Amino acid sequence: MATVSSLYRRVLPSPPAVDFTSPGGKRLFVEALEGGTMEGFFSLASCFQTQSEPAFCGLASLAVVLNALAIDPGRRWKGPWRWFDESMLDCCEPLDKVKAQGITFGKVACLAHCSGADVQPFRASQITVDDLRRHLIRCTSSRDCHLIASYHRKPLKQTGTGHFSPIGGYHAGQDMALILDVARFKYPPHWVPLPLLWEAMNTIDESTGLLRGFMLISRHNAAPSALYTVSCRDESWKSMAKYCVKDLPNILKAESLDSVPTLLSHFIDSLPANAGSLIKWVVEVRRKEEEGPYLSKEEKERLFVKENVLQQVHDTKLFMIVHDLQCAVQTCEDSITRIAASVRSQGASMLSGNLVSSDGFG
Repeated sequence: MATVSSLYRRVLPSPPAVDFTSPGGKRLFVEALEGGTMEGFFSLASCFQTQSEPAFCGLASLAVVLNALAIDPGRRWKGPWRWFDESMLDCCEPLDKVKAQGITFGKVACLAHCSGADVQPFRASQITVDDLRRHLIRCTSSRDCHLIASYHRKPLKQTGTGHFSPIGGYHAGQDMALILDVARFKYPPHWVPLPLLWEAMNTIDESTGLLRGFMLISRHNAAPSALYTVSCRDESWKSMAKYCVKDLPNILKAESLDSVPTLLSHFIDSLPANAGSLIKWVVEVRRKEEEGPYLSKEEKERLFVKENVLQQVHDTKLFMIVHDLQCAVQTCEDSITRIAASVRSQGASMLSGNLVSSDGFG
């Protein structure tokens, strides 16, 4: 087997690019800063990171932007710290698939949304270079908006194919955009002519047959999901989704259901075999993300909302019907409703400071 030679970076093709650290790059930076179109640069620079895998450019770009916007992921990264990392961005595509194949424009937009951000995606087919310029000026003139570009490297005379990176600023006089390339092992941050960046965006992603483009990402005004964001980490949610969307409607059409208990009985009897494992997995994730002796005011408020919602569900007649049906066919200790109830009681224990595990889940 032939040995692949190693590489230490690439020489940035200049022109068309201008190295950010070169005299010309510094001059462009100072002038753009004075022009007011570098407002988001410092928050991006303070959170800037190199992609940890060759195919993680989309994940790294998004992690940088989410952290720059100071969006709380609501779950721990390492130790007690909540911080966006590429490894946490898996709610739209499994990480092993991204590592092997990269990620598409639509999936990055999906990740931004499920991570608690507002996202406005624009494919090149929807806009013109003038629209790009207008959006870029608006975004780089604010600290509350960041732009991620999806482009092909070839028009910039760079090696490689499709790539994602945040845009750190804009120089109106020279009509140039600052690409904060997350592949820092390959190319440094650099300025490129905006029409050329547009040309690089106006290329087809062969994996989808769709044009690339850019997306504007900002903080979401509303609170994030009160309970959970579904992740691809556990495969059982896929079978549950298929059951609810495809199988259950056909089951209900085929049966004569004259009461709520009868309907629920059919629902429970036909559940996928791994339905319980999904709920157990949710409990385990919750325990890992929220355990600990110290909770911030924000964490306590989030837990309080969760407990209220889950308590209201627990107190409904529907919950009791499901519970009774479950206990009729299996031990109450193994029932799905009992597992789900442990989620609620665990949070109550956290709020009171008395987290005790008596069931293996809490």
